[in-house]
This record gives sequence, C-alpha cells and structure tokens, in this order.
Amino acid sequence: MSGLRRISRQEVEQREHELLSPLATRSSATRGRATPEDPDPSRTAFERDRDRIIHTKAFRRLKHKTQVFINPDGDHFVTRLTHTLQVTQIGRSIARYLGLNEPLTEAICLGHDVGHSPFGHTGEEALSPYVEGEWLHSEQSVRVLAVLEPQNLTWETLDGIRAHSWRIEPGPGTPEGTVCRFADRIAYLTHDVEDAIRARIITSEDLPTSSRAAFGTPGRDWIDVMINAVVDHSIEAGEVSMHSTLLEPMNELRGFMFERVYLRPEAAGQARHAIEVIRELVDHFAAHPDEVPETYRQQDADACHRAIDYVAGMTDRFALREHARVCNH
Repeated sequence: MSGLRRISRQEVEQREHELLSPLATRSSATRGRATPEDPDPSRTAFERDRDRIIHTKAFRRLKHKTQVFINPDGDHFVTRLTHTLQVTQIGRSIARYLGLNEPLTEAICLGHDVGHSPFGHTGEEALSPYVEGEWLHSEQSVRVLAVLEPQNLTWETLDGIRAHSWRIEPGPGTPEGTVCRFADRIAYLTHDVEDAIRARIITSEDLPTSSRAAFGTPGRDWIDVMINAVVDHSIEAGEVSMHSTLLEPMNELRGFMFERVYLRPEAAGQARHAIEVIRELVDHFAAHPDEVPETYRQQDADACHRAIDYVAGMTDRFALREHARVCNH
C-alpha cells in the first residue's frame, strides 16, 4: 500500500459542506452551465472552470499585454499575466481566511482580465466609440470565455468575471466574486506603485501621507495590511468588505495614481498613439472582413464587431506589428 489514493469529487464537496462558511458558494449547489455536462469524477464544477480558463489562448496572451506601461524597457514591470497571478494569490488568501470557496475565487480571478484589450485601459477608450455605451473589458472577458473560446463555465464563475470591476452593476452574485473585486484593486495599486517608483515617475515620499500611515512600506507590507483589512472587517460585518478607516486611504491612493501615473501628461503621447493604432486596426479589419481569422467570425456579430473581437484579443506587440503591416508604416 502506497498510502495514496484518489480523492473523489463527492468527498471534496462533502468537505465544502463541513468546513466552509455558511456564506460560501458550494460547488454542488452551482446554478450550472449553459450546456449541461456530466460531473467530473475527481474535480468540482469550479475546479473544472479554473482548469479550463488557464488553458485558453486568451489566458496565454496576457503575458504580452500591458498593465500600465506600454512596451516598457526592463524585465521587471508587471504585465497583465503577472497581475492576474497576483490577483489570484490575493483572492485565494482572502477566500481561505474567510472560509469561502477557493477554487471558485481562483477561477474568477484567473479569468477576470482575459478579455482585456492591448495597451491597458487606453484600449478600452479606443474601442468605446464603436459600441453603444462603453466597451468594457469585463464584458469582453465573458464573451471570450462564453463565445470566442467557449468553455461552458458555470454561472458563478462567469458572473464573478462580469462584475469584477467596481463600476459594474449589479455587483457579483457570490461573495467569491466580491473577493475578486478587492483582490484586483489590492494587486494593481500595490504593484503599480512599485512599477511607478521603479520607472522613477514617483518616489515613495510622494505617496499620500494617509496611505503611508495606513499601509506602511510599498510592497509585501501593503498587501498584508490590505488583505487583513478585508478579512477582519468582513468577519465583523458578515459580508466581504473593508473598514472605511482603510478604504478611504486606499481610495485616496487610487486617486493619486490616476493623477500622477495613469493620466500624467508625459503619457499622453503614448496614449494617443495606442488609440490611433487600435482604431486604425478596427477600421481596417471591418473593411477587410476576410482578413479576420475564422475563430473571430461569430454569427452573432457584424463586420465591425468581428474586427473589435480580433483587435481586442491582440497582444501589444502583435497589434503594433499588424498596424505597421496594414498601414504601411
């Protein structure tokens, strides 16, 4: 006897019932998938979601998509992929401390940005004129996983991805989805500050006094303080939340980062070029639909939407290369 044996899905589901918080989402109680499937003998429904997301092409492309700095010089700047992994680590930590469903949290966090456009949030601005309202990467992430690379994910995973951004209403339908909201903000604020300091755009002394007093030294200290702020107040409040005494400094830090880093005048030229690249690519592929790969020619989409799907899925460097090709630059 080796002492090892296969743990069945039913045993894992039973552990969820016995060990998780009453507020946690049980995999055995999922609302299900758009197309029903037989259960896996070993993995829960949310574990299958996690595994499917991480093997998609869209997930792999995140390694060459911008987080903040467009085509940065240096090897240590955060990419959309490393950001996603950091969000997932933070989300799993919060979920475990609160007795929530870790695989569901992990699946939501891993999938939350797979629909992100090239060139960071500048890409959202570039694509918005082509759609009614705003073009949102959260909606595109759901579209990627439900339509473009259909994974037949559970309702809970897709809902958490849909609502991972704080401006999306209604909010997440599960506490695990709300955990992703906090994990995403914790991750991007902490690593974007470090990137901005590394790029010599700001110094640690420039940071708001309130954030330095509340969170300590940028880096792991901040992450630890913010995670514990969510965990401690959630236990007290009975829902996933953060106390205002720390939420306010976090929001002040976010405002500082928009003013001094994300929207700084020095970045305006790069942003204008990124917007030009994306819009000229969309215009080109909408006018030349035969150049759009077959996987992006969805029956529910017209030529413009197919072009948007294709361009939104591009990495930064591929978008620049295609722009140089189609525009003869």
